[in-house]
Formats: sequence, C-alpha cells, structure tokens
Amino acid sequence: MTTFVLVPGAWKGGWAFEAVVPLLERAGHAVHAITLTGLGAEDDDATVATADLDTHADDVLRLLDSAHVTDVTLVGHSYAGMVIAAAADRAGGRVSRLVHLDAFVPRDGESWWSATNDYFRNLFITNAATTGYSVRPPDGGDPRRRPHPLASVLQTIRLTGAADRVRRREFVYCSGWEDQTPFAELRTRLEAHPGWQVHDLPTAHNAMNEDPEAVAALLLDGARPRRLDR
Repeated sequence: MTTFVLVPGAWKGGWAFEAVVPLLERAGHAVHAITLTGLGAEDDDATVATADLDTHADDVLRLLDSAHVTDVTLVGHSYAGMVIAAAADRAGGRVSRLVHLDAFVPRDGESWWSATNDYFRNLFITNAATTGYSVRPPDGGDPRRRPHPLASVLQTIRLTGAADRVRRREFVYCSGWEDQTPFAELRTRLEAHPGWQVHDLPTAHNAMNEDPEAVAALLLDGARPRRLDR
C-alpha cells in the first residue's frame, strides 16, 4: 500500500482532487488531500495575511507527523510544486516519491514569482490590489476557490539538497494550455536531467479535473513495485 499526500495549487483546497481520491482509494491506497493554511473556507484575514511558503511546507510535515507516515508519495499541483519540494527537503527521508503535476520544480533561492511567467506576474499584481495580502482567483472557474496568500507567492525557497535524494522524482507536463503555461522551459530542463522522469498529458492545467482517470493511472503505475533486474 502506498500513502499519497495530494497538495493543491493556488486558490484551491483538498477538494481539487475529489475525482482522483476515490480512484486511488479503490486501488487499496491511503490518500490525504490537504487544504493549505489560508485556503480554508473558515480561515480569517489574519491567517491568510500571514501564511507563506514555510507555513504550507509545515502543513505537509504536520500531516506526515500526525499520520505517522514514513514512506510517502507527495503530489503537488502547480504552485504546490514549491510546497512539496520544501516539505521533502525537511522531511528527514520520509518521502520516497515526488510527483510535480504541471507544477514548479524550484531551485534554491527561487520563488513562485521568479519561477513563473509574465502572464501570472501581471495576474498577481492586478488581483492582489484589493487587499495587498492576498491574490483573488482568476475570473471563472470553481466557485470554491479562495484568495491565495500573497506571501507564499513572494517567499524564496531554501533547499539543502535533501529533496534531490528522493528516490523517484517525476514531472507531469500538461500540453493543452501552451499559450499560458510557465512550464515549457522546465519540461525541457527536466527531460535532460537523469534524475527525473517526465510524463506528458494532453489536458489543460487542471488535469485532475479534466482527466482524473489519467492522473490516477499515472500515480498508480508509479505505486507498483519495480521489478529488479536479474
């Protein structure tokens, strides 16, 4: 049995994986879909204003502690690629697999702001203007989305290199939104890196909503033990 921790991207809660969770559970695995601090429906303004990338990495680590997980697959969508990288770096070897689902794969000293493209930087500026501490969701989309803590956009990540020692590291590139994606150069970089496995899905960014079966199949394929060469 594999334990999956699913971490949603910006503006979303654990509900973003609601179509994927039952597919993984039906296959006999333990699944935790987390809602990060500041993204909960009950979170007040002070909570949103003070939540940053460290807060979100700590959310994941607290879950590992409370669930007594020592061999976990972390799945991060979009912004949450930053979160799972930071969490894996601090998890003390408890992460055995990282899956960046159309998500950032940061290097030490990068932030979401520095790693993304001008389309999203302009969106951050425009949509943070109302409060100055949160970025409202883009127009349209799921009404459950919440304003996202601005501090998590701007905070730089500090990595020691521990996350690079995770046994399996995978990047999923969603090719169905190439007019806006910030991940094309990242895909090229990781394809050339021997420590990474790159997958392609023909969906737009929110693959877990557009094609949950394909996302679940990819995750389940990686959960099967690898046959050792004889």
